[in-house]
Amino acid sequence: MGTEEHRELSAETPVACAVLTVSDTRDETNDWSGRFILEHLRAQGASVSGYEIVPDDPHKVREKVETLCASADVVLINGGTGISRRDTTYEAVQAMLEKTLPGFGEIFRVLSYDDVGPAAMLSRAVAGVYRDTVVFSMPGSLGAVRLAMEKLILPELRHLVWELVRQQR
Repeated sequence: MGTEEHRELSAETPVACAVLTVSDTRDETNDWSGRFILEHLRAQGASVSGYEIVPDDPHKVREKVETLCASADVVLINGGTGISRRDTTYEAVQAMLEKTLPGFGEIFRVLSYDDVGPAAMLSRAVAGVYRDTVVFSMPGSLGAVRLAMEKLILPELRHLVWELVRQQR
């Protein structure tokens, strides 16, 4: 069975998502990236089981990801993927992943290159599976979130969840 058949079979798969913004400066009034993710998930018919903002602290990120994974099929994280001293989301998330989806970060950086040039290499976007939950970690800028959501995540969201749960049924 090919990818198109899988997409057709997964078209009605219910998806519960949680959103985590990692930032030392954002709150609900100025979390444009988190808001974008929430709005686009709902527009796709996904339910939202949680939304949180946490400071860029690896222990807090890990703790919150674990909590959100308990009630979500997909956790979407934005922020903390750069290379500054405070950017620790990558370390927290990468260490948790039981299976990785290296293509997400690779393709994200290729697509980002078209927008930001060689600065795309500064992104440490990563994705994978933790306890039967798909986890995406993307940069926090609105442009990066838009790119990841529109070009990579939303087109495959139901298919990803279907792939995880189909052997369990």
